[in-house]
Order: sequence, then C-alpha cells, then structure tokens
Amino acid sequence: MNGFWFFMLVMVLLVPLTMMLFGYLFYFKPPKNINRIYGYRTKRSMKNSMTWEFAHEYCGWLWMRFGAVMFALSLACMNHLARGKDIDTMGIWGGILVTIQCILLVLTIPLTEKALRKNFDEYGMKKEQ
Repeated sequence: MNGFWFFMLVMVLLVPLTMMLFGYLFYFKPPKNINRIYGYRTKRSMKNSMTWEFAHEYCGWLWMRFGAVMFALSLACMNHLARGKDIDTMGIWGGILVTIQCILLVLTIPLTEKALRKNFDEYGMKKEQ
C-alpha cells in the first residue's frame, strides 16, 4: 500500500513541478527569439518581441506561483487525506488533485491573454497606461 501511495504522490507532484520549472525558465530565461516550437505561443504573444517577452514573463510568474501552491496543496492532501487509505481513496484524491492542477494550468492561458490585451493593442504596440 505504501508503494502505491508513493507512486501516486510522485504522479500528483509532476504537474506542479513542471509548472514551477517552466515558470522559472519563462520568467528568468525566456526563449530569445519568437518561434513555433518552444515557449508561450499564441497569435497575440507572437506579434513582436515586446509581446513575446511580456507573455513569457507573465505566464512564467503565474506558473511559478500556481505550481508552488499546487505543490504544497497536493503534498498536504496526499499526506493527510490519502496516506494509509485504500487504493481507491488514494486514486480518487490523486484524480481530484490532477484535475485541479490541469484547470489551473489551462487557466493561465486566458489570464495571460487578458494581460496582453490590457497592455498591448491589436498590432502589438504597448498601450499608454
């Protein structure tokens, strides 16, 4: 039973750890050039280098914070609500946590796009604040 709990713990922590890692990279070491392979790639973020840099900084900031919160929450839930329980209970808690993590991961897209719209016009030029 402890082996399955440990497996579930590792699986549940993968999304938050990935968010924190890529959040750090996007915030501190974003891709230098606009490309279609790596980075925060949306039509609005790829308008020019200003929107590209802003989107990576903003999304990276969100991912670091959301990832850290979900890491702590997931660790606490798996430790207090799933540890020592039957396999079904561990699986249910793992599923709930991963679902919440995925929602937060996807939520960063509309939040970043909203910030881009607030700070840049449709041509990618910085708005006067």
